[in-house]
Amino acid sequence: MRPPRRGAGLRTGRWRRGRIIALLAPLTSLVMLGHRHLPNQPGHLGSLIETFLPWTGLVVPLLLVSAAIRRSATATAAALLPAVVWGALFGGALIGKQADGGNLTVVTHNVDEHNPDPAHTARALADSGADVLALEELGDDTPVYRQTLAREYPYQWVRGTVGLWSRYPLADARTVDIAPWPRALRATVRTPRGPVAVYVAHLLSVRMNAASGFGTGARDDAAGRLAAVLRAEPLPRTLLVGDLNGTTDDRALSALTSQMSSAQDVSGAGFGLSWPASFPLARIDHILVRGMQPRSAWTLPATGSDHLPVAASVRLDPAPHGTAGPGTD
Repeated sequence: MRPPRRGAGLRTGRWRRGRIIALLAPLTSLVMLGHRHLPNQPGHLGSLIETFLPWTGLVVPLLLVSAAIRRSATATAAALLPAVVWGALFGGALIGKQADGGNLTVVTHNVDEHNPDPAHTARALADSGADVLALEELGDDTPVYRQTLAREYPYQWVRGTVGLWSRYPLADARTVDIAPWPRALRATVRTPRGPVAVYVAHLLSVRMNAASGFGTGARDDAAGRLAAVLRAEPLPRTLLVGDLNGTTDDRALSALTSQMSSAQDVSGAGFGLSWPASFPLARIDHILVRGMQPRSAWTLPATGSDHLPVAASVRLDPAPHGTAGPGTD
């Protein structure tokens, strides 16, 4: 019998080591590809994973480092699978999709009721160049925003903790009932290219605790009520802006995201993460559109809030005949 060649055992060992690491790689890939099929109970686990879904890519370098430590060829090869899956799912977000041609700029910002300098935040938003500005989590400092923004935005409407400021006249403004207190509104913005229905919403907060896990019940109920109102909206061009306390990957918001497009997903660069402002982990502040074309989307610099403002430029074609909308207030 011929003795094994020198080094053959070492090469065989490299393929046999790291089997646990190699098993984790396809499991990670299955989570990325099949997150919609993950059970949402207990504790709304599926929604929690979907909220931070792009961060599953961090598992790939961890697997590669572990494979290198173990000197495992098997684990190294297996780690390439989730890398390819992540690239297929999220790589497109890293490619800039911005384009010129927008003629309506929209900004939305959760200004944080505990904002230490609301006047600074208001001035920064006034300088943003927005044609339509939506604010959420307004509180005792609402008069500061009204006064500071009045020059740039002569048309404004505030109800409860949400408000809308516009360079163009507003009509048919009303509260949208999604919670026991006012957290959403709807108004027609009469732009030079025709009317646009604008909804401003702040869905209820998500809570984490040992008893209920990722507590989304109140938010999900508000999202369902808002989705029903949007389905009945008669104007063909509609914007939904605000803090939805969830990402577009979250299945619980599918009633909203299935009938509207995310400006960030269509025309942004990167993930446009907006919260928390100090180290953004998720995009929970959104500009969703229907009946118009997003041309670019981006985040604005931090203000005194714990959220970043988000912005988008959309293209409005001339309004179709017969869609003039309600009269101006």
